[in-house]
Amino acid sequence: MIMNLSRFLGNETVKEQLSFLLASGRLPHAILLVGEEGIGKRTLAREIACALVCRSNEEAPCHECPQCRKAEKGVHPDIYIHIPKGGARSFHVDVVRDVVSDIYMSPNEAPYKIYILCNAHLMNESAQNALLKMLEEPPAYGVIILTATSKSALLETVLSRCTAFSLGGVDIRQGAEYICAHNENADYDEAVEAMTAFNGNIGKAAESLENGIIKNLSHHVSEICRALVMPNEYELIKCLGSLSKDRQELSRVLALLKTVFRDALAAGGSGELLSGQELAVNKLSREFSKEKLLKLCSAADELIGAANKNANTALLITKISCSLREAIGR
Repeated sequence: MIMNLSRFLGNETVKEQLSFLLASGRLPHAILLVGEEGIGKRTLAREIACALVCRSNEEAPCHECPQCRKAEKGVHPDIYIHIPKGGARSFHVDVVRDVVSDIYMSPNEAPYKIYILCNAHLMNESAQNALLKMLEEPPAYGVIILTATSKSALLETVLSRCTAFSLGGVDIRQGAEYICAHNENADYDEAVEAMTAFNGNIGKAAESLENGIIKNLSHHVSEICRALVMPNEYELIKCLGSLSKDRQELSRVLALLKTVFRDALAAGGSGELLSGQELAVNKLSREFSKEKLLKLCSAADELIGAANKNANTALLITKISCSLREAIGR
């Protein structure tokens, strides 16, 4: 049987690996899906579970058989999903003990029993140790799918018994189209901006549109571009200073800013603007040479890396201002 995960966008290599493992009869009994919040770990886990209970003899999930329909409605008796509420260490041992006692009972309808344990990085140590028994001696029909934002919070003994797959963002335009298809009020250009700012993370991009976050990001980027063409540094420092309390927002602004620089570098071509920032792109392309715009792109790449590592936003803002002005020879 071929696992068809085409409904899950992006991460083609991971999907091919999972499909190959199922087709060859070597699907791991313990799967760990790793990636940042909103990247689609839970969605992929549900698709895998749906494929395992599907009755199709060709491609699974077929999304048509009674088993698939139950899985999609969240009422399949052989698919268990737990999402902990709360912060660190909120995934308690009692939940794992319940799963351990249940997994050794035969499936009700499907050839597999699937347990999706979300946010496994929130498991306390007792819960992880209790999970080991199930990972070491699972029944043949048992499949455990863990999701986590990072491997670092999991014990080495747990990690060594799981096959891990790392998930990343999806194509910007593909993600924007998906958001618009699932939200009739979404604007495509804003969806593109959101996907760019959140590095292809559909979940975070969609949430930012619902909460109005992307409009703030667009405003910040527009102001930074306006300040860049001015002769003195004061305006740029002032724009960046408004971001000093939120390093994550600063990182998103840099991601969108990098795309604006790339659009400006390609200005005059027939391609659409990936950033959606037409006024800022036109301003930069008129003011700076291709060479300077290329340097701005390189500077933005370096600054994004620094933003993801540097906890001191005051120093980071100074670095951003100096790097951007140095790129344009000021």
